[in-house]
Amino acid sequence: MSAREFDIYDVVGIGFGPSNLSLAVALDEFRVNGMGNVFSNIFFERRSSFAWHPSMLLPSATMQISFLKDLVTFRNPTSSFSFVAYLHESGRLPRFVNNQDFFPTREEFHQYLEWAQARVAHRVAYGSEARSLRLPAGVGPERADRLCLQVADAASGTSRMVEARNVVISTGLVPTMPAGVERGERVWHSSEFLERFRRTSPARIRRVAVVGAGQSAAEITRFLYDELPHAEVSAIIPSYGYCVADDTPFANEVFDPEAIDDYYYATERTREALWRYHSNTNYSVVDDSVIRDLYRRSYEDDLRDVGRLRFLRLTRVAGVRSVGAQTRVSLRAGIDGDLRDLDVDVLVCATGYAAMEPTGLLGDLDQYCLRDEAGRYRIERDYRIVTAPEMQCGIYLQGGTEHTHGLSSSLLSNIAVRSGEIIDSIVARSAERTAPCAVLAEA
Repeated sequence: MSAREFDIYDVVGIGFGPSNLSLAVALDEFRVNGMGNVFSNIFFERRSSFAWHPSMLLPSATMQISFLKDLVTFRNPTSSFSFVAYLHESGRLPRFVNNQDFFPTREEFHQYLEWAQARVAHRVAYGSEARSLRLPAGVGPERADRLCLQVADAASGTSRMVEARNVVISTGLVPTMPAGVERGERVWHSSEFLERFRRTSPARIRRVAVVGAGQSAAEITRFLYDELPHAEVSAIIPSYGYCVADDTPFANEVFDPEAIDDYYYATERTREALWRYHSNTNYSVVDDSVIRDLYRRSYEDDLRDVGRLRFLRLTRVAGVRSVGAQTRVSLRAGIDGDLRDLDVDVLVCATGYAAMEPTGLLGDLDQYCLRDEAGRYRIERDYRIVTAPEMQCGIYLQGGTEHTHGLSSSLLSNIAVRSGEIIDSIVARSAERTAPCAVLAEA
């Protein structure tokens, strides 16, 4: 197939979680509002359907951000894609208001995301994995106004090529495990928790341990204690106790859209200070209500002399191995503490995620992407990777930009504004080209 036979799009999104869903909605509103050219676009998602952390939709688990930080409101308060519009269409708006809570459950917010994606699903190719990006055949970086993307279809096993004038990469965070620990039948990461739990007979779980000190770890510990009344639940935490998330008004301003500029244009020293002072708004911290729930359960255990919920403080996992039908966890208390073993039926590692890393997807294109002194991608304020000056196409990141854009780079807080900024950038760069971007039929 020649390059001329490829489908060509103005915008191609790689990955379709909340960030690129917000971008798809923004593109839809850009087209509907008649603000200039119609930008053809398509999104590729390796999953067979839309999903946002489905294995962490625990009962009663709530969002840690306001419902107003949805897909659109901070960019377009009048959008028909807002959470309020979803509630109205669902017939629950009065009851939600009567509930007097800014923080919906995670399950309800997931239903909102599914409702929004259904309205743009005709532009999403599910079961399609983006394998590699490259320059079109015979095109060097000095003439690169588009990129070639190889996409594999999960159902048929076949591949196809599409071309894009701009790509927006949003493949999500990467689950991390404790050093030297690998996932297995009895060793799970929190990202797969509910899926694994539902496939396991509760009667087979009599001793379970949860590693981690953040929100997911605390929520999973609470869930297991409630769902398995016969089981002993151990929480392995590196600190003395769970640290409360700072969600006070002044601290929360670090997630405001304006704070992005404060971080992006700051010196490296100031960025480090901002991260140090305000990481307790999101990282390795737990909502006050969840901490109190767990403490209350622990207290009631003591009252009944049950001791079913145990907290192993100042403790880290040093190793994991199988011993018969058991999983033996080697634990080290303190920095130089002695090792001791804990036998469990299941070990759940709520040990967080690494930032999105697009290097593998970029392949040979990586040589045209500029990096800073620390080896990280240089990112423009508009979330575009700084590339060789001759390259006219845009490579944008939704995630993996914490080093340039701060704490909210991988969070939901700014997805609405960020999507608008990316579209504004694509429009402006298109207008600057000597050969304007063609107006293509909507894909």
